[in-house]
Amino acid sequence: MDQLPGALRGFTLLSGRANRGLAEEVARALGVDLAKVTLSRFADGEIFVRIDENVRGADVFIIQPTNPPAENIMELLLLIDAARRASAARITCVMPYYGYSRQDRKDQPRVSIGAKLLANMIQAAGADRVLGLDFHQHQLQGFFDIPVDHLYASPVLVSHFKKKQFTDLVVVAPDVGSAKMARGFAKRLNASIALVDKRRPAANVADVMNVVGDVDGRDCLVPDDMIDTAGTVTATAWALKRLGARDIYVCATHGLLSGAAIGSLQEAPIAEVVITDSIALPAEKKFDRLKVLSVGELLAKAIRFTHFEQSVSSLFD
Repeated sequence: MDQLPGALRGFTLLSGRANRGLAEEVARALGVDLAKVTLSRFADGEIFVRIDENVRGADVFIIQPTNPPAENIMELLLLIDAARRASAARITCVMPYYGYSRQDRKDQPRVSIGAKLLANMIQAAGADRVLGLDFHQHQLQGFFDIPVDHLYASPVLVSHFKKKQFTDLVVVAPDVGSAKMARGFAKRLNASIALVDKRRPAANVADVMNVVGDVDGRDCLVPDDMIDTAGTVTATAWALKRLGARDIYVCATHGLLSGAAIGSLQEAPIAEVVITDSIALPAEKKFDRLKVLSVGELLAKAIRFTHFEQSVSSLFD
C-alpha cells in the first residue's frame, strides 16, 4: 500500500463485532493494532461497551457496518458514545455498509425514513465524520450534517475483472438507477453498455421486461451496489442468456445474500459472482462460484488520508 509520510500518532482504531475480520485487515494495512474494547451483554441482553485504552485527544476511527441484526447499529452508537465521553478529539464512523439505506424516502403513506433516522442517531451519538462505501443512493450523504467521505469499491472490482482480459465485454446495467455505475465499469474495462428495463411488482421481486443493447455471443458483466435476495441479478442473467449471451458475471459491493439468494444464484446461468467483504459472510452462504474481494486496503488508505487531512477523493482520480 502507498504510504503517506509520518507515523500514525494520536490515532486509535476501534471495531465492533459486525465485521471483525475486515477491521483486523484494515489494522494490518495501517500497521497498527485494534484498540482493546470490552463488548459483552448483561443477563437481559443489553449490550455493554467499554474502551479499554486511553483515547483522550485521539483521532478515533470506529469500523462497524450496520447490516442486520439491529444490534450492530446499537453497538456502533455505544462505541461512538463511549469514545465521545472518553474525550476523543475526533470520531469518524467507518461504515463499510450503510444499513437501512433503501428506506431513503416516503414512497407510501405512514412509513418511516430509516436511512435519515440512522443518520440522526449517528450524529446524536457524537460522530464528527462518516466514511462510507457505495451508498445505495448518493443523496444519502445529504442526510448528515457532518462531513461524509463516500468511497467506491469499483477500483477493487475493476482490477479483478481486468485480469480476465475480456475481448468483447458488455456491461449490463440491471436497472436505470445502475446506469451511471455501468458506464463507469464500461469505461474502465473498455466495454460497451446495455440496459435492462425492469419493474418491481413487489418488494424484493424483479421482472425483466426488456434488454436494450446487443449481448448475443458476448460476455456480460452485471454490476450492482448490493445483492440481497438476488432477484434482480438472476432475472437479468436469465434474460441475457435467452438473448444469446456467452459467459455472465455478476458483481456487487455488498453481499447481503438473504432468503433464497444462494439457491437462486447457484441455479442461474452465472459464471462468477463477485462481492466484497464489506459485510461479514458466514460460511454457509459461500459457494463455489462466489468470489469475495477485500476492501481492507481501500478503507485503510481512506482512513490514513483522513487522519493526515489529505484528499480522500484523490483515491479515485
